[in-house]
Amino acid sequence: MDGTETAMVTGQGRPSPLPFREDCWSEGATLTLIEAWGDRYVELNRGNLRQKHWQEVADAVNARHGAFKKSRRTDVQCKNRIDTLKKKYKLEKSRVSASDGTLTSNWPFYTRLDALIGPVVASASKKPLPPLAVPLPYRKTPPAPLPHAIVIRPPKEKRPAVDDSFFRRNYSPADVDSGSSRSSTEIRSRDVEEGDGFRQLAQAIVRFGEIYERVEGAKQRQMIELEKQRMEFAKGLEFQRMQLFMDSQVQLEKIKRAKRASASGSKVVR
Repeated sequence: MDGTETAMVTGQGRPSPLPFREDCWSEGATLTLIEAWGDRYVELNRGNLRQKHWQEVADAVNARHGAFKKSRRTDVQCKNRIDTLKKKYKLEKSRVSASDGTLTSNWPFYTRLDALIGPVVASASKKPLPPLAVPLPYRKTPPAPLPHAIVIRPPKEKRPAVDDSFFRRNYSPADVDSGSSRSSTEIRSRDVEEGDGFRQLAQAIVRFGEIYERVEGAKQRQMIELEKQRMEFAKGLEFQRMQLFMDSQVQLEKIKRAKRASASGSKVVR
């Protein structure tokens, strides 16, 4: 047997704990670390954790995996472990992306980290788009202001010249006043109609803007809800996988104990 794997036997016949490396993280402790860090990372809108947050993460890890004094973790160790996991994830992500979907990652922490930092890594890897237009050269003199919109109206029709004698014979002053009044009324009516048209156009634009704003707001809320559901689903899958792993470890430990007990019994019989 390897000397590093052989347990030392105490006076009572019980094996003493194996030597522990401070930089050694078990898979269960790493999963607990990722869950504790990920919850605070999402609460901070994917921002950096402060020292008090890292202390809370360390407390969560020690609560489940800090039975021995040497196995307890500090906030600095938790932060360093997360940085190492991020670097490993970026390497796995680039390998999977380069394969165009033909390869998958067998790394046990890939799925959970992809749900947490995958969108951030994808957005950071996107190249900036080129400018849509070439900037104009600098000019010392300011450009001339654009003229205001000019409404061109058709010229008024000129009335044909009328002989004064004929006018005096056929029309009275009351008729002239009546004709001028009708012309002014028609002009005012046309101006009112044009003003109403512009007002209706402005109201239609405002209503369109309100409808567009409501649609965009509903779309944004739907995207946020879908993201929450996706993260909850990934979290549930990871928890089930961790539970299965822990159960399998317990069963393997029972089998090993049974084999050791049977081996000890066979030696005594001989």
